[in-house]
Amino acid sequence: MEKRVSLNVKCPLCGKSLMDNDKFINGKPAVKLNITTEENRGVVWLCSFYDCHDKELSIEVPEGEIVSFYCPHCNQELNMDHQCEICEAPMVSLVIKAGGIVTVCSRNGCTNHHVIFKDISSELSKFYSEYGF
Repeated sequence: MEKRVSLNVKCPLCGKSLMDNDKFINGKPAVKLNITTEENRGVVWLCSFYDCHDKELSIEVPEGEIVSFYCPHCNQELNMDHQCEICEAPMVSLVIKAGGIVTVCSRNGCTNHHVIFKDISSELSKFYSEYGF
């Protein structure tokens, strides 16, 4: 049986949780982020399961549009200078509470994402401990 990992993430800038305990996607709290497009502002809720691309949006975002992501607590932009290897849009960085960083592409429709461990030994150990691998 495949084990799915639901990531608990926080803002890389203010350190506050990005998990929305009032909004669930696939049975787990969603990751809540504020977003802006060229036309509008709104909220996106992302599925917290790694490799799940389900999301809910409070606004319409055209397929292929690059979105700016913001922390709902400190309102700082989370888009990075690092570009997606697939579509060249900015990547968005979120800190995994158990250790490591998850990055996702800011282009609506692109499914590129990664988990990165900077201190591989200690962060991977914390990650395995948290998720029971």
